[in-house]
Amino acid sequence: MSARTDTEAADNANATGVTISSLKFALVQKLEATKVEIEDMSGGCGQAYEAKIVSPQFEKKTTLARHRLVNSALKTEIATIHAWTPKCFTPDEWEKKQAEQLKSAD
Repeated sequence: MSARTDTEAADNANATGVTISSLKFALVQKLEATKVEIEDMSGGCGQAYEAKIVSPQFEKKTTLARHRLVNSALKTEIATIHAWTPKCFTPDEWEKKQAEQLKSAD
């Protein structure tokens, strides 16, 4: 359910203790993430997030292993929200993705 007002969205975030800032902080601290982009996909209620995470800890890991690593690092946070969608990249993969996007924009 989406929050109807900014106040309601803030109340929901306070109730779970999960915010974009708290998720970013945990990912940087626990996974040594060099880049974290998180978007609230819930319409403001703080119950569904999509994340792009860049970490050297993802080197030589499958997509499943990367997701397990992230989910383990955010076990407490994920338990209190409705939906969590991580997209995990190594620093090299992220650089290549950014370069491809620049080429396609030209």
